[in-house]
Amino acid sequence: MARPGTGSPGEAAEITKLAALPVELFTAGAFSGSNGTRLAYRLLAPESPRAGRRYPLVLVLHGSGAIGTDNQAQLGPFARSWTSPGMRRRFPAYVLVPQFPARSAVYQTSGVDALPISRPQPSLEAALELVDKLLDGYPIDRGRVYAIGFSMGGSAVWDALTLRPELFAAAVPIAGVPPPRDEAPRIAQIPILIVHGTRDTENPIDLDRAMHAALRSAGARRVRFREYEGLDHNVPPDMILGTWWREWLFAQQRSEPLV
Repeated sequence: MARPGTGSPGEAAEITKLAALPVELFTAGAFSGSNGTRLAYRLLAPESPRAGRRYPLVLVLHGSGAIGTDNQAQLGPFARSWTSPGMRRRFPAYVLVPQFPARSAVYQTSGVDALPISRPQPSLEAALELVDKLLDGYPIDRGRVYAIGFSMGGSAVWDALTLRPELFAAAVPIAGVPPPRDEAPRIAQIPILIVHGTRDTENPIDLDRAMHAALRSAGARRVRFREYEGLDHNVPPDMILGTWWREWLFAQQRSEPLV
């Protein structure tokens, strides 16, 4: 159990500075999926890429408040944190931040125990096709593709794992709604860091607790659950510029495709 805290004054100042970093550090692009969905996106490249080296790809999925087509609303503090000079030096990677024109995940009531579950939508499917395109066009390490997201984006991270379990080396869903728990055996081999606040009333923590239990029952041994005591529906402050979870993420590597 972790406590959210408020962060030190220095951390708060650094987070405030993120809003001043130029969005041009992210290259703007557009992509049309095979299902007809058109995505705007931003891509941050490693600061000083070396010839012959391959880099991780981090897929950052936004919450419902950033739905749109302006190709900027999705670049909140959590996404922009990757542009911090210290972060770029310590965690060189391609960081992909698509903007969804419609919901990437929708919620339904489970017929099993009435707990809500998430279902992927066409915009998420298009985003995964975009990942495939980048894998073919950039020096990306195919064994180190990661997904992170908050709220609707956290739900979409869960759904991305069920859609493409062979693609991801690790994932960090934050305050999301997980998919049906009978999907747990398909994703039990993937390292997952589940993050949720105990006072989240929008997407209650009990949903992730249930999925965590299902994963453990399915044999998952590389799934971690970090609960934040007293945190509501927000990204924990220690994750915005935190390195502890990035170190965990970048240490994960997929060697063999999942079946």
